[in-house]
Amino acid sequence: MELRTYLTIIWRRKWVIVATVVVTMLVIIIGTLLTTPTYLASTTLRIKTPIGGAINWLDYNITYADRLMNTYAEIATSSPTMEKVAQRLNLNQLPQVSVKVLPNTELMKIVVEDANPSLTASVANTLAEILVTQDQEQSSSNGMTTREILSAQLAQVEEELNQARQTYEKLSAQLPEDAEPVTAASYSIELKQQTYATLLEQYEQARVREAMQANTLSVVEPAVTPLTPSEPHKVINIALGLMVGLAGGLGLAFVLESLDTRLYTSKQIEAVTELPALGQIPTVKKVKQFTLLNGNSPQGEAFRYLRTNILTPDLNVPLQTLLITSTEPAEGKSTVVANLALTTAQFGRKVISIDCDLRRPTLHRIFDLPNKTGLSDVLKGETTLDRAIQSSKLSGVKVLTTGPLPSNPVELLGSIQMTTLLKQLKQQFDLVLLDTPALSAVVDAAVLAPTVDGVLLVVGCGQTLQEAVQAAHRQLVAVKAKLIGVVVNRTKQANNYYYASQVPRSMKSESENCTKNGDNVNN
Repeated sequence: MELRTYLTIIWRRKWVIVATVVVTMLVIIIGTLLTTPTYLASTTLRIKTPIGGAINWLDYNITYADRLMNTYAEIATSSPTMEKVAQRLNLNQLPQVSVKVLPNTELMKIVVEDANPSLTASVANTLAEILVTQDQEQSSSNGMTTREILSAQLAQVEEELNQARQTYEKLSAQLPEDAEPVTAASYSIELKQQTYATLLEQYEQARVREAMQANTLSVVEPAVTPLTPSEPHKVINIALGLMVGLAGGLGLAFVLESLDTRLYTSKQIEAVTELPALGQIPTVKKVKQFTLLNGNSPQGEAFRYLRTNILTPDLNVPLQTLLITSTEPAEGKSTVVANLALTTAQFGRKVISIDCDLRRPTLHRIFDLPNKTGLSDVLKGETTLDRAIQSSKLSGVKVLTTGPLPSNPVELLGSIQMTTLLKQLKQQFDLVLLDTPALSAVVDAAVLAPTVDGVLLVVGCGQTLQEAVQAAHRQLVAVKAKLIGVVVNRTKQANNYYYASQVPRSMKSESENCTKNGDNVNN
């Protein structure tokens, strides 16, 4: 489909879209207002990565660090830890607590959510404090550290070194320097010094390592009392509601369009009937049930355009008898007959309108004429044609009403008398217009269709189903009716109707929209 077609569908279904958006927004707004506000507070902790190696070479154990962070996350939400928090804060019920490990960092967040903002910060900070305390207690309860062991060994070696030096000094004072005891004492001092130096180096390495590994768990950013709720997100909810409502409305509009088989454009009607649209009659605002349109209205211009198309001598057989019917009742065929008769008479032609709807007559009400004598009397031979024909208040327009409604309308309309009547009228008038019932209701129009020079099908734009139009068309084709075209009734009025009515049909927009509201033409 073209973009214009999509826009046309959207405009036609605009109230469906608007209703969907409004309902969705109301649900979102009411739900947001009824939702209890909740607050979020978070404490950020740092878990140092374990370090190995030496003073001049460090080894960071990343794999173990990940396991350590996951371990602390599990400990933080474990039942014993949460019970300690509840006891410390004297709470019967704890808020919702979750732990988030931030990827590619040494950071872990304790997130607390509750309707009480001050409680969220207290719980987050208390839980972090408990974790840090547990970590420190665990580090101090592991017995003597390597640094402490080395420190004891250093003290012992230092004492032995001092004793060795004292022994060397005594021997040096008593014996010559090259004496064997003096030499042995000197060698012992050297060994003690080497041992002391080695232990001192190990002690420094252990001290540095313990200093780097101290405080494995620490608070980086404590929680603060939140001032605004984290949920519901009013602006986000409203924005999402608008988007969802708009998307749902558009989807529903196109679904309804695909399920709706009504014909909304002249192009659709022409495609279904395979007939040209000889006229497009704009909607008339409902003033009274039936209207004879004046020449200054857009409808009057449309009927003159229809008259021109009908009277154009492009047919092999002159068009004198024209049957006008519709697919379904209330598509405006009777008013089309009356106004077409009026514009034809204004063109200087002698025209007569015959009400062939012997079940629900209408023309006598449109022309404001009595209906005591008419077509049924003539066909039964109870009166003459001249006596039955009535002059309307409009100059040049004659009318033959139905007269009393018979019990056998189909037999009368299909009789030889009806054929003879039409031949007589063709001799007296330039154009004979027959108003017949809708094809979907009865077969009256199908019975008369083969006896006339042409059949004009009135289709109510935006109200008639495609299946009904196709059925009516097949019915007329089956009886070999001479279909000359369709009249698209209740189209959207052009902004400049005068100039629009002068444009040839082939140059008019084929996708002209129909109006949903019916005009004052009901029959």
